[in-house]
Amino acid sequence: MTQRVLVAYGTRNGSTAGIAEAIGDALRAQGMEAQVRPAAEVEDVTSYDLVVVGGALYMGRWHVDAVRFARRHRSELLNRAVWLFSSGPLDPSAGERDIPPVRGVRRAMIRLDAREHRTFGGRLEKGARGRMARTIVESGRGGDFRDFDAISAWATALAAKPVAAVPLR
Repeated sequence: MTQRVLVAYGTRNGSTAGIAEAIGDALRAQGMEAQVRPAAEVEDVTSYDLVVVGGALYMGRWHVDAVRFARRHRSELLNRAVWLFSSGPLDPSAGERDIPPVRGVRRAMIRLDAREHRTFGGRLEKGARGRMARTIVESGRGGDFRDFDAISAWATALAAKPVAAVPLR
């Protein structure tokens, strides 16, 4: 039976949406049925076998849509395999070392009994929304630091992990 996967994400300027799409593509390549959706638009998670939740990092906080998604669907997510990801560093650091989750993501990991978290580099380019984002871009510190090979490798490894061991609560 094909496993159904939801990749839900919170993003402001589209970088995290691009990462979520790459994760969905990699999962589909592994034979999974993956849907990629903005976290704020997801009303029900009960039809999915596993869920990947991602959020952009802004000033050390996970995107509000990812946080709200985790809270709103907590009881259903506890009965599914859950993985989390963040996007955000505007430098190559995410490709050089494991970046631990920020406090809000650590809290979500515990509350959802998430199996794993990964931080990927982000993207911030001209036209970004928000005063702080524009300031960063104008100062020359923006750019695209997403590593799509690493994103695909993580999703491919995720697809190989057993899901059946999730206890119903």
